[in-house]
Amino acid sequence: MSKRKSSKYKIDRRMGENIWGRPKSSVNRRSYGPGQHGQRRKGKLSDFGIQLRAKQKLKGYYGDVTEKQFKRTYQEASSMKGDTGQNLIGLLEQRLDMVVYRAKFAPTIFSARQIVSHGHIYVNGVKCNIASRRVRPGDVISLGAKAKEMALIAEAQSLPEREVPEYVAAEGDKATFVRVPTLDEVPYPVKMEPNLVVEFYSR
Repeated sequence: MSKRKSSKYKIDRRMGENIWGRPKSSVNRRSYGPGQHGQRRKGKLSDFGIQLRAKQKLKGYYGDVTEKQFKRTYQEASSMKGDTGQNLIGLLEQRLDMVVYRAKFAPTIFSARQIVSHGHIYVNGVKCNIASRRVRPGDVISLGAKAKEMALIAEAQSLPEREVPEYVAAEGDKATFVRVPTLDEVPYPVKMEPNLVVEFYSR
């Protein structure tokens, strides 16, 4: 598993949007980009720049997954029947760390990945520490004994800024992945454009 070492909220400022909808995001106070050149006047983005930004925003939202992992997911989505953009979103939402985040077992996608990698999550009663594991409809995700006492999880479950979506049925320390969602069902705080990501990779 790759670990993001730089500031998570720099992604927000680079995109100019609060992509996770968190109240403490620095983009709420400083709408310009990070770094000493962040306040420079921005030129008009080319078509390539718009597509790249859409890809970076989607990658960032899902915990800044590596390019290798993200491209592999795209290739899998493009080989499936149906709309590639919808397939891509469905595959990303099936990641174990994302289901943990959606079930409000963690306050951020980054902490969800950490909880999984530290062995606090069980899938159908079996411990799993692989954040990118694909969860299938009907799978039951549960918290380990130590995780139930963690303040981080209590904090996550009390967060007012997001609700558990309909495709995840959460009850106490367990959650069932009901179905693979469509783009319209995913509760993104900002607009995501997987169609532009498809255009980026199919150049």
